[in-house]
Amino acid sequence: MTRAVVFAYHNVGVRCLKVLLAHGVDVALVVTHRDAAGENIWFDSVAACAADYGLAVAYPDEPNAPDFVARVAVLKPDFLFSFYYRHMLCDALLAAAPRGAYNMHGSLLPKYRGRVPVNWAVLHGERETGATLHAMLTKPDAGAIAGQVAVPILPDDTARAVFDKVTLAAEMVLDRALPGLMNGTLVLQPQNLAQGSYFGGRKPADGQIDWRQTAAQIHNLVRAVAPPYPGAFCAFAGGRLQIDATRVAGTATQRDATAGLYVQDGQLCADCGGGGVLHILSASLDGAVLDAAGYAARFGQGKLNFGETT
Repeated sequence: MTRAVVFAYHNVGVRCLKVLLAHGVDVALVVTHRDAAGENIWFDSVAACAADYGLAVAYPDEPNAPDFVARVAVLKPDFLFSFYYRHMLCDALLAAAPRGAYNMHGSLLPKYRGRVPVNWAVLHGERETGATLHAMLTKPDAGAIAGQVAVPILPDDTARAVFDKVTLAAEMVLDRALPGLMNGTLVLQPQNLAQGSYFGGRKPADGQIDWRQTAAQIHNLVRAVAPPYPGAFCAFAGGRLQIDATRVAGTATQRDATAGLYVQDGQLCADCGGGGVLHILSASLDGAVLDAAGYAARFGQGKLNFGETT
């Protein structure tokens, strides 16, 4: 029987763990994270999934510590798998699995190597992404590819909607690749890293809207960081405006070249400094819902530019 140690977290971790079990893999240990205090936990629990199947679970603060590496080595796994686990694994850990260590990444490698690839793909207006199973090396997301599945990104998809598609793609990739990995017949395809790029993590502050950009660029930011992510925001009328959903008004004409909010035909609209108009579908000002009616009641229907106060 094929034996594995699985490092996993998040929805991709849950679904891929279930794929391994469905293929009869002996999962000797599941390594995961304790949920961080204050984090918005909107995703499924790998620990709960493992408990449901009676699997041993570990929560090391430092998985690369010598004592934990030794614990994994004693289990004599054939494979190591990493499914959205948040730490890089050291060479000593990777060497504990003689038949290889494999990671599931949420992009079509070599594109969008690194952190939060789904959010970056949406932010950049990509029309396609996917999931890639690849061999793990010391260099992140650089190993040979065991399989990929692509998914579309529609113009109004949020990062959460795309992440749900990528989760299914990850399940499909692993389900297709696993038989060949287990019987040794799968042929890996080397990556050409020059054809891709590496991206770092994102912080809540990165959701600040630059109204000098075009409507399409701002729309991409909004949907890339929309809830359950921290959201897109800016200063407005002396408060904090958070915008959670927009749509590019392709045929609308700006009132003028400055960036600001106004009501037109019963809709809350924004002129963008870089060109174009956005329909604001969901927004709040200092935590209170701001829609067309609320804007009109407080500010009238006229345009209030960003940076102005009332």
